[in-house]
Amino acid sequence: MDRAQKQESIETLKGVFADSGAVVVTHYLGLTVAEMTDLRLRLRKEGAALKVVKNTLVQKALNGSAGEAGDALFVGPVAIAYGADPVSAAKVVAQYAKDNDKFKIVGGILGQTTILDEKAVKALATLPSLDQIRGQLIGLLNAPATKVAGVLQAPAGQLARVFNAYATKDAA
Repeated sequence: MDRAQKQESIETLKGVFADSGAVVVTHYLGLTVAEMTDLRLRLRKEGAALKVVKNTLVQKALNGSAGEAGDALFVGPVAIAYGADPVSAAKVVAQYAKDNDKFKIVGGILGQTTILDEKAVKALATLPSLDQIRGQLIGLLNAPATKVAGVLQAPAGQLARVFNAYATKDAA
């Protein structure tokens, strides 16, 4: 890899760290190509991606913003999982690590400066995704309006039933 390619890789990694909600750092030693492809497909379904990275290039891309704890994550054969939603990559990676003993979660970086350990990444994976939170919020906002409409319609419905009862009583 020549100097220009390294610089291009560093710029790409800077973009990944800037645009991602969270970056999950993993060790993939012992995984087959088929297993890595399966993981990439699972991540892609959730809007996330997996990239095998060179540790020195990542450390240059972070430029010390993650500190020594962040640099310590990038030792050995490292792949990073990332996505715009902080939870999506963590969920898929945590599930895959549970199913496959060769795949290990090392830690993560949240917002370029907050370092997460393995337990924190697994805790992040248990949170609802951004889409789920939006759905819950819309449901909460719609619930009072639905209840108000039901309350307003109830007296009118009762009044209509009373009129109908009088009308059928007079007809009989």
